[in-house]
Amino acid sequence: MIDIPAAAPDLRVMTNTQFPEGLAAIADQYDAILCDVWGVIHNGRQAFESACEALVQFRRGGGKVILITNAPVPKQQVVRYFDPLGVPHEAFDDCVSSGDATREELRARTGEVFWRLGADEGFEHDQFLYEGLDLKFGDVETSTTVLCIGLEDQVSDDPEDYRPRLQTAIGKGMTMICANPDIRVRVGDRLYWCAGVLAKIYEEEGGQVIYPGKPHRIIYDLALSRLRDLGVVPDRKRVLCIGDSPATDMKGAAMQGFDGLYVGTGLQQHVGDFPEEALHLFGTYDVTPEWAMPALVW
Repeated sequence: MIDIPAAAPDLRVMTNTQFPEGLAAIADQYDAILCDVWGVIHNGRQAFESACEALVQFRRGGGKVILITNAPVPKQQVVRYFDPLGVPHEAFDDCVSSGDATREELRARTGEVFWRLGADEGFEHDQFLYEGLDLKFGDVETSTTVLCIGLEDQVSDDPEDYRPRLQTAIGKGMTMICANPDIRVRVGDRLYWCAGVLAKIYEEEGGQVIYPGKPHRIIYDLALSRLRDLGVVPDRKRVLCIGDSPATDMKGAAMQGFDGLYVGTGLQQHVGDFPEEALHLFGTYDVTPEWAMPALVW
């Protein structure tokens, strides 16, 4: 964390991050938005109405919105929950997911045998990730590649308990494909572990991990291809990435040459002075997004 003495100058003057009152103040600088889903436009329980309205207004002004999420399922499974949550379809033009990008990686590896780590082998979402790809599955002893979708029990499991099995996979020279690079996700008022925490352990033990999702290039290339399908080929400085995660959303934006807008409605629960807390957070993750707001509003 950044150590800020009591008499220190206002950090808002010392950083490139600015704090606009709403998206309307900066919208004319961008032709397209790549917007995170979970933590920005909903919390897994209900939509954030002001965030959705901000995206609707941006589109009404002629901008394009591609939702970009690390959910380890195809976009159809992401979008199917929007109506029950109250997310209007007028808020976006298209959606890409880490699941979509992962399917492209899996399609190129159909001759391999996969050790599948998922929320539950019977969990209905898992099958959508590889449905129709004719993949072969085995256990840690008989497989050639790890497909990490999540923990077997994301509520009760301790990620450290997976380390011995992951060490076995590494010893066999298996590459891991991590379908969701997120470490945690907030559902309502609780945090749940995601596949990214197992990928982190895998790398700590010397294993190789392929990340189709944010902050890595594959998913952004997919999002840009969706913009091209809409007839939009913007300069990278005319693309704004919105998200609640410094580690994936803001770092990914910087790595790809896009501007970033951090919003504080997801993983972090900001309870004090938002600019000061946000700057502490950015210092921890060594990121400097162009913009930050307590919540996405127009």
